[in-house]
Amino acid sequence: MNTKIFSTGLLSTGFLVLTAMYGCGRSESKVTPKKEKETTIATFDLKKEKLSTKLSLPGELIALQQVDLYAKVSSFVKTLKVDIGSEVSKGQLLMTLEAPEMTSQLAATQSRIKAQEAIYTASKANYNRLYETSKTPGTISTNDLDQAMAKKNADLAQLEAAKAAYKEVGSVQDYLTIRAPFSGIISARNVNLGAYVGPTGKGSDLPLFTLQDQKNLRLAVSIPEVYTGYLKAGDEISFTVKSLPSQTFKAKVKRLSGALDLRLRAERIEMDVPNVSKVLLPGMVAEVNIPLPANASTFIISKKALLDTSEGLFVLKVADNKAVKVGVKKGRETDDKVEIFGDLTEGDKLVAEPTEEMHEGMTIKP
Repeated sequence: MNTKIFSTGLLSTGFLVLTAMYGCGRSESKVTPKKEKETTIATFDLKKEKLSTKLSLPGELIALQQVDLYAKVSSFVKTLKVDIGSEVSKGQLLMTLEAPEMTSQLAATQSRIKAQEAIYTASKANYNRLYETSKTPGTISTNDLDQAMAKKNADLAQLEAAKAAYKEVGSVQDYLTIRAPFSGIISARNVNLGAYVGPTGKGSDLPLFTLQDQKNLRLAVSIPEVYTGYLKAGDEISFTVKSLPSQTFKAKVKRLSGALDLRLRAERIEMDVPNVSKVLLPGMVAEVNIPLPANASTFIISKKALLDTSEGLFVLKVADNKAVKVGVKKGRETDDKVEIFGDLTEGDKLVAEPTEEMHEGMTIKP
């Protein structure tokens, strides 16, 4: 009897213990939701500034005047008066050529002139005699007088033609002397004594001489389309060359093409460079530094504030403590700043250093 009572007590006690355990488990399973943490991120107020920058571009130094000299007629080199490096003045004789057939042609035209002069003299004298005789009525018919006049005029025309042919041959013979069209330096010579020369492609694949004005150079540079509005005639630029890295040269914009090259999409600009001392050489490549003054105030930000993604360029604007992606385009830039254009207004708060992990709508505490 006592044994049954003890067993029943144990069962009752175990039931109470289990009930208490399960009850406690159900009460502890209630979880309070956590609040989303706000991220504190550095921001700044967008404002307009004036950005003055410099643009570095390669340029080419070329002679202000340069010409390749060819022979006008097929001939042979008779004398050479200059060589590479010779400094010549305008009109100076550079070389003489000889063409034996030209001498024969000149002699033939002279003989033709003399023959035509004799024929014209005879026809003119005949006409004069007939004219004087015709003054006596009934001696010379009008038809005979007209025929004599026509013969005289025809012979005169033949004489003028012979004289023109002589001048033509004489003019061509003048091409046998090659003279400098302007003062400069002979930078190339491609012939020797006795060489056969002629018009390009007919005995002269290369020019006889190349003449350059090296005391006056021009600096040519191609300005990309985005920067074409910043330079005008008279603006000063500076440049350096590799052979004289410690020297900085100055030049002023002289000529602007006013159109874009269809291949480079750039405008050609030229500057005149005096080179009396000839320290600069035609063909040198120059590093041109072009100032780009600020024409108006624009939005300027740090390059760190620009988010460069595969989808494009963006800045992160903070609106109502939420991140908003705004697409922008770049303008001019310096080492640490960049000019931007987009749907922005002055005073907007932008994230100072955005990352790709910062998504649209993200909660941001400025």
